[in-house]
Amino acid sequence: MASMNDNITSELSRDLNLFHITMMGLGMMIGAGVFIGIGNAINYAGSGGVILTFAFNGLVAMFTAMSYAELSSAIPRAGGAYNFARIGFGRGTAFCGGWMEWFASSIAGSLYAITLSIYTLRCLSQWDILPWGPNEIPVFAERLMAASVACIFILINYRGASETGKIGALFTLGQTLFLVAVGGVGIIVAIKDPSRFTNFDPFMPHGWEKLLVTMGFTYVAFEGFEVIAQAGDEVVDPRKNLPKAMLYSVLIVTITYVVVSFAAIVAVKPGPDGLVALENGTRLAPWEWIGHYGPKGFGEAVSRLIPSNVLSNLLLTLAVIFAATSALNATIYSATRASYALGRDRMLPSFFAKISPKRKTPYIALFLTGSLVILMATCLPVTQVASCASIMFLFLFFMVNVCAIKIRRNMKDELTYGYLMPLFPLFPIAGIICQTLLALHLLEVSLTAWIVAPSWVLVGLIIYFTYSKSRVIASTDEIHVLEEVQPPKSHHGYSIMVCVANPQTTQNLVSATYKICGARGARVELLHMVPVPDHVPLNDADKYMREGKKGIIEAMNKLSTLFPTGRTLRYCRNFSRGILSAVREKHSNMLILGWHGKPKSSMVTIGSTIDPIIERSPSTVVILKDCTDKAFKRVLVPIAGGPNGALALEMASIMVEKDVGEMIAFSVDEGQGAMDLKGFVEENKHRLFAPPEMISVKTVKHYNVVDAILEESKDYDLIVMGCTRRPLLSRLKRAPFPETVARYCENKPLIMVNSPGYIRAWMNKWI
Repeated sequence: MASMNDNITSELSRDLNLFHITMMGLGMMIGAGVFIGIGNAINYAGSGGVILTFAFNGLVAMFTAMSYAELSSAIPRAGGAYNFARIGFGRGTAFCGGWMEWFASSIAGSLYAITLSIYTLRCLSQWDILPWGPNEIPVFAERLMAASVACIFILINYRGASETGKIGALFTLGQTLFLVAVGGVGIIVAIKDPSRFTNFDPFMPHGWEKLLVTMGFTYVAFEGFEVIAQAGDEVVDPRKNLPKAMLYSVLIVTITYVVVSFAAIVAVKPGPDGLVALENGTRLAPWEWIGHYGPKGFGEAVSRLIPSNVLSNLLLTLAVIFAATSALNATIYSATRASYALGRDRMLPSFFAKISPKRKTPYIALFLTGSLVILMATCLPVTQVASCASIMFLFLFFMVNVCAIKIRRNMKDELTYGYLMPLFPLFPIAGIICQTLLALHLLEVSLTAWIVAPSWVLVGLIIYFTYSKSRVIASTDEIHVLEEVQPPKSHHGYSIMVCVANPQTTQNLVSATYKICGARGARVELLHMVPVPDHVPLNDADKYMREGKKGIIEAMNKLSTLFPTGRTLRYCRNFSRGILSAVREKHSNMLILGWHGKPKSSMVTIGSTIDPIIERSPSTVVILKDCTDKAFKRVLVPIAGGPNGALALEMASIMVEKDVGEMIAFSVDEGQGAMDLKGFVEENKHRLFAPPEMISVKTVKHYNVVDAILEESKDYDLIVMGCTRRPLLSRLKRAPFPETVARYCENKPLIMVNSPGYIRAWMNKWI
């Protein structure tokens, strides 16, 4: 048992540099798909369409590559999309991501193994080494060769990341140089013979609507940059090198594809009539001639660039072998790391995560991945299922773009980013829209993909709920419920959550909560976020929850006799994220927080925990400062209008001493005209829990709103005011008057309230 644990917890070796992982990404992208895709794309969209197909696909790929780059720089661990989904959306979504990635990469590997087998055998038959002719090779020979090739690259991957990276880089460099050479020859031919440009007429013979179709089935040629994310545990300086490798690889591949497509089109020299003859004498336009050969169109076109037909066929065959080899190497690596990550976190059995002590490679995950590749390469109709790999990669990229938005929004203050994409969240949203369109247009090419892919996901969900969910290892990035007591069932629909930090502040929170619950007739959920240090195992959390639990029990003793009361103790590395998660999970209508006063840092307006809560909470937020159990006879309510002003009036009517108290609605005229306070109070009097005659209004002229409020507040027992409704980032540049008053209001009880509004609350709660 000890040795097994040692193997599981061993670290992967960091042997890969920027060049290695860039070549790894290029190797998975510049696979056999580009050679097959050019002919098919020309057939659908014409000569101009094929160039636009690769250019636009490169742009779409760059959208997602930036999301991958940002997330990988912040979370540089083996697992890629699985890790991003685990942190962004939790265990179930993460398992689906890793499960799909394992399947998609494995089945893509089987496709490349068969492609390599077919072209290798045909090359050998052309040299008369085999007893069969080029078109007479039996299927069993192709499949046997595919299995043999897969075994070779399983062995290469077993030897370690360094061997995998070096050999993959060698093959990738060879295929890239060949394609660059083809593109260069094409450009030279077009310059020497400008008549070749007539091959682009008509530019889009079938119209623009076919462009999405060609982009859909050729997008597989751009999916390889995701393999770079799988190398997070094995890269030197991952926060710097992972983003660079992803962006470089997509840029290089896009330029290469566009240049090679151009070369394939201008390679065909038309006759005086602008047409090219087929073997049967039929004359077609150059783009139709290339499209006529379908998957072989690229090879037929490139053979026209080189005078020697034998030499051109040999070079093309070698290029395809190089391409399939590097892609097979990269897909086996990617699939292995995806399954290793699932085993590491016990989403799959723990033996998936066993690492060879000598080679530092996850050999069990590699063996099972290799078995899957060989099984599909020898038994399954790979071409149709390869479409499933494409659609699953689209699903994955969709998920990663959503994760990039959610993680940046909810966890940007917790993570260390090595790269931040510009114009956030424009590019992830553009990627989501484009990938949805491409996935839908794959229906026109392969209905099978839309049957098999959801079926595989369904199998994964069954495995997750029957096996993984109860065995998964807790992550420090997750929110953990350490103890929970549900409140008694109540007919009351209004729910209030109260954050209790320690027993010293409990009394202030209880007294205010008592008044609010009495007015609202609400049920109460007491929350304590346990401050467990990062280096302490969660098993020892009990040592850090005693003080908070004491405060919660004290509050329950005072509230539970009158109101349905429950409690929950949770751990999260970031308190604000943990609190917001609890509010969403419990569907709380109001969140009550205590506040110690002016923050130490000038980078926050109220506090590092409270600021994000105000910005993102789907419920009403009430912040209490020094609100002791004493009666509040005079309450000042500074108002500038809006829903937070109305909420401040409502809260003041709850807190003011009934019958003998007084509320003053207060505004400041800075010389731009006084606010109609009487009209505002009249408009919102239906929300008040005190008689309207207890409210009076007061307006003063002053050049500074903050100074006017602070000066006026000296004669009052309590200040109640609304928070600003401007975004958090704009508040950091210049704090508005409510937050400024709160920071400098010394030794004065104060309440701040914030209502997100219906639409904003719905978006914060569900999106």
